[in-house]
Amino acid sequence: MRIVRLANFVAPRSGGLRTALNELGSGYRAAGHEPILVIPGPAAATRDTPAGTVITIPGPVVPGTGGYRVLTARRPLRRLLDALRPDRLEVSDRTTLRWTGRWARSRGVRSVMVSHESLDGLLRLFAPDGTPVRPLADRLNRATAADFDVVVCTTAWAAAEFRRLGVPNLVQVPLGVDLDRFHPRHRDPGPPGAPGEPLIVHCSRLSAEKRPDRPIDALAELRRRGVPARLVVAGDGPRRAALRARAAGLPVTFLGHVADRDRIARLLATADVVVAPGPVETFGLAALEALAAGTPVVVSRHGALPEVVGDAGAAVDDDPRAYADAIQDLLARDEGERRRAARRRAERYGWPAAVGGFLAAHAVPDSQGARR
Repeated sequence: MRIVRLANFVAPRSGGLRTALNELGSGYRAAGHEPILVIPGPAAATRDTPAGTVITIPGPVVPGTGGYRVLTARRPLRRLLDALRPDRLEVSDRTTLRWTGRWARSRGVRSVMVSHESLDGLLRLFAPDGTPVRPLADRLNRATAADFDVVVCTTAWAAAEFRRLGVPNLVQVPLGVDLDRFHPRHRDPGPPGAPGEPLIVHCSRLSAEKRPDRPIDALAELRRRGVPARLVVAGDGPRRAALRARAAGLPVTFLGHVADRDRIARLLATADVVVAPGPVETFGLAALEALAAGTPVVVSRHGALPEVVGDAGAAVDDDPRAYADAIQDLLARDEGERRRAARRRAERYGWPAAVGGFLAAHAVPDSQGARR
């Protein structure tokens, strides 16, 4: 089967979405299918990768996103889709790409929309006060569900905005984590810093919806309490300069974007606590990677992260003192026990099971299923 996948907001410095697209594409290929990923870029290009063929077509940069591009030109994309003649269509953006569901239906192609974001949650974050958010989200979500044969959500929290509408074509498939790459054995036995200095890590895109200021404010609160913690921030984005100014005088190291996944694995395994405060995360791959590395995670009680982290971390209100309290509580636990609990939680999630679930949503054979 030729599975053509469309995605926006994918760039060389992308995080979780790029990881998911790569892992799923590799899994589709291993199962005997032909994955083709179409993404926006500065120029047209085609290349072969372990995750399948990647076709880049020109797309404009979205202002204020730090360089993310989107596919907006319908005519060339429609021509490309007609030329590719997919057996299945998988779409990972429900803004400029929602129309492709109707294209697929007109060609008799089964289509899947993967909901990587909560429309209801994003509107609540960014809509002006007084905006009737829920009716608008409901109207757009109904249209999405009507345009595609299947809507895939990765957590119950992400699926809730569709379930309340009684959407009949909704399925829930969790994502996975590379349990070999992200493993406690990669912990650095001699990290820099004085003994007894807890290492806190925040690993995400530095944009408003990720709430990257919360780890900095939590660190300030911990230092005020006399806890000699330090913070390492891995990631880049439009909030970088403002965050550097906010962290002035605090022991915060900004690594910028880290392309080396093995380096990220070592950092997460070496951390004492990871903070993932995004309130509208629909899954949270970075948090799951931290758990796989044996490190507990403090998350916002809003969003899907409490569902993923479970008892291997803590879910708190959006307040620096609450984050500081949770970090101190986790540090007070026996280190071996908290790291074992994190790893056990992550072992519930593997990419082979995720690939199998997505292929089932596509209603295509999974030749590797017996091995999963």
